Amino acid sequence: VMQNANAGGSPFDFLARFAGPIAWLIAGLLLLFGGLPFGGPAGPGGPGGNPFELGKSKARIIKDGDTKVKFADVAGCDGAKQELVEVVDFLKNTSRYSDLGAKIPKGALLVGPPGTGKTLLAKAVAGEAGVPFFSISASEFVEIFAGIGASRVRDLFEQAKKSAPCIIFIDEIDAVGRQRSAGFGQGNDEREQTVNQLLTEMDGFESNKGVVVIAATNRADILDQALVRPGRFDRQIQVDPPDVQGRTEILKVHAKDKNLAPGVDLSAIARQTPGMSGADLANLLNEGAIQAARSNKAEIDSDDIFNALERISIGLEKKDAVMSEQKKKLVAYHEAGHAILGALMNDYDVVAKISIVPRGPAGGVTIFMPSE
Repeated sequence: VMQNANAGGSPFDFLARFAGPIAWLIAGLLLLFGGLPFGGPAGPGGPGGNPFELGKSKARIIKDGDTKVKFADVAGCDGAKQELVEVVDFLKNTSRYSDLGAKIPKGALLVGPPGTGKTLLAKAVAGEAGVPFFSISASEFVEIFAGIGASRVRDLFEQAKKSAPCIIFIDEIDAVGRQRSAGFGQGNDEREQTVNQLLTEMDGFESNKGVVVIAATNRADILDQALVRPGRFDRQIQVDPPDVQGRTEILKVHAKDKNLAPGVDLSAIARQTPGMSGADLANLLNEGAIQAARSNKAEIDSDDIFNALERISIGLEKKDAVMSEQKKKLVAYHEAGHAILGALMNDYDVVAKISIVPRGPAGGVTIFMPSE
């Protein structure tokens, strides 16, 4: 190399040609591992973090007794709660089951749309049993470096075994638990290595006594069949959007810290919110509280909540919209037609409100109160 360098000029010319790329390489490595001041702070194992902590689990740990959520705080999913009661009993009385040779399901898969209370249910199980709670999103397992996800799974289960009996909760497990591909070159990617390690930890040679895995997903149909077979996620518990009675109970839970006016009828609100999840109902009461504060009220009344409902379901009121008398009359005829047809049909829902105030994309609206 030096002979070629001397042939092409002085050694200084040779160094000048290679100094730039080498400097950029060193700067990139220092930036990656936090060696430069402008690298900025970051989490463990990321830029600015400790590279030796890349394989450490990112799970958030709630120690035993610190989980304040109980089954009483979870409403609208009584069927799912009943399915999880025996998991709580196992965690409280492990020896009673083991003495009889009984084995509790190693995993429970909570399946349902977003906002239906899957995470809250898992916390309630830990709270009722009084055991540590490890919570992590499945997407946090996977990194750009191969093998990091599998290492994080191993570290998570090692921590859980030391704290057994305990609960591991994996949210949105479909992020890593999708059906594995059999195509060429697809068997060794990071996501598949991660799910393979998860399968091994849940039903491998080593015992995980006292460690119950609860996972949540809204896409159970795309999960790998090896993940949901008996011995891993034995049970699939459906967590559906609440019915009218469930919505009433959910509203009661979220109304505990709200200053509601005495005349607020939560059951009437529940009847007008079909299809709403627990998260939607919590947001509805919060929007009602904001509406009351905006109007300088001391209490949240029914008008505040119903105005918030219209804002969420239909859109913002167009206060600056100018409508001619002719257009107002046309909109009124149109909405009256909805109401009259509804009244003429047998067993149709009762009309709750008719409005010609434009909201969102609608020039007016007729709101019915469903029986469900």
